[in-house]
Amino acid sequence: MPAYGPAHAYARQVLRIIDARTGDSTDAAPARRGLTRVEAHVPGAGTRSLRVLLVTDLLVRALELGGTPVWGVLDAGRDHGELRSAAAALGIRPFEDRRDVGPGLGEAQVLHVVGEGGAPPEGVHIAVAPVHAAEPGTPEAGDPAVLRLALLARRRGEPVTLDAAALAQAGARLVRWRRAVAAWARQPSRPIPDEARTRLRTAWEDDLDVPAVLQVLTWVETESALPDGARFETYAYADRLLGLDLTRDLGSPA
Repeated sequence: MPAYGPAHAYARQVLRIIDARTGDSTDAAPARRGLTRVEAHVPGAGTRSLRVLLVTDLLVRALELGGTPVWGVLDAGRDHGELRSAAAALGIRPFEDRRDVGPGLGEAQVLHVVGEGGAPPEGVHIAVAPVHAAEPGTPEAGDPAVLRLALLARRRGEPVTLDAAALAQAGARLVRWRRAVAAWARQPSRPIPDEARTRLRTAWEDDLDVPAVLQVLTWVETESALPDGARFETYAYADRLLGLDLTRDLGSPA
């Protein structure tokens, strides 16, 4: 039976990441919560580069949720306006340009997010597997959050194949969850269940396992013992990491 205690009952954990250089698990945040620099390394535009930026965005969000100050930096080719535009459409928050930031701000930790086979500077390397699209270029998904969810459906070390079936599956899930969140919002608010919060944090703090986060949301959606108000608060909380705009349909007709 899920526990319904207050949010502060959750015991703080630490986000741990697999360093692609060594294969070892390492703390993504410094021990004293000092500033962490997360640097995305991409060769140019394209869906593969977008996935690198998406993983960087998730990492920044996860560190922020854990109370760590974060500085996001983009290391890309000279002409990356197209990439920035596509990233913004996907809900990826903007990063500072590496050419403009100088040597740094005395970061306690530096994390490099890079596509497989890339060679960024020394430091912890977070490798991102490639994206295979049915057609060249960035797939069209209508609502950009559909593409974001399709990319989130696999762990970052696994290749993603984007085709009509994958986008349709992501689109159907997104519509269902947004409608459910809008319906749950009409009920009295209830605290996030301790079990749900713990399972979410355990998932994303284990090497940023976002597919496991999505599985927890499926459990919250179907667990009959949970009040609708608690489901709503849990989805809104998880969306601070996922960035899927799950509360978009609030106030829409039933």
